Amino acid sequence: MMEKTIDNRRFGPWALITGASSGIGKEFARQIAASGINLLLVARREDVLREVGAKLTGDFGIGHRVLALDLTEDNFIRKLAPAADDLDIGLVVSNAGTAQPGEFLAKKRDELLGLLRLNTLAHLEIAHYFCPRLSARKSGGLLFVGAMRSEIGIPYMANEAASKAYVQSFAQALHFELKPLGVHVTVLPPGPTETPVLAKFGLSLETMPMKPMKVEQCVAEGLQALYLNRSLMIPGRLNRIMNAVVPAFVVRRLTASTFKKTLANNLVKPQSPKESR
Repeated sequence: MMEKTIDNRRFGPWALITGASSGIGKEFARQIAASGINLLLVARREDVLREVGAKLTGDFGIGHRVLALDLTEDNFIRKLAPAADDLDIGLVVSNAGTAQPGEFLAKKRDELLGLLRLNTLAHLEIAHYFCPRLSARKSGGLLFVGAMRSEIGIPYMANEAASKAYVQSFAQALHFELKPLGVHVTVLPPGPTETPVLAKFGLSLETMPMKPMKVEQCVAEGLQALYLNRSLMIPGRLNRIMNAVVPAFVVRRLTASTFKKTLANNLVKPQSPKESR
């Protein structure tokens, strides 16, 4: 059993996690459960969520509830609210998101709009609903998951990067506004991380210029930053150094080259905007 990673008195007794069925969201669920906090797990795949919840209850003795929900739907918050209203939620991890590398001119309008709804509007809706509840408690936290260097614009991920830049700006503004009310707000913009998303991007450990970070470290650093009430945490010391010293034009050039190769070789797997981490 892993060590406790976050204070269950400040951030418990319940946590809501979106995109909880795999990858970063699933690891958030594991580490939060290890701290003795009960879980409301949200994603599209109910069967997978039930497996995740059952395992965490068995491993850590926490309570859990699952909700199969598509966050790209209009007014999804009306379906989320009844599942959450009777719970004392002290922590919200707004993690659901997706990306699909490709040429902007080759993408359909509905695809672009669906991704925007998931990567921006869903975070806004969740924050607008839960911020008043957390403020009334005068404790708790919101943790948003963004993407490293999204604010500089990423070729072949123009819409995706722009949507993640919104999350980063939004979260840091909320950090300032909610701090006097006792609510912690942090945005976690990971760099490349060992999750199933890498394969969907056509990337592999052998071909990537930098080794992706372990998902366990990524999540642990995010939870620690939330506990300390830091507005932003780029996980990984090397990522922080690279973010500080590598010019934006170099990052754009490298990512453009990488995605050109994977797209040309048809290595990127088709993905619906409804898919989450």
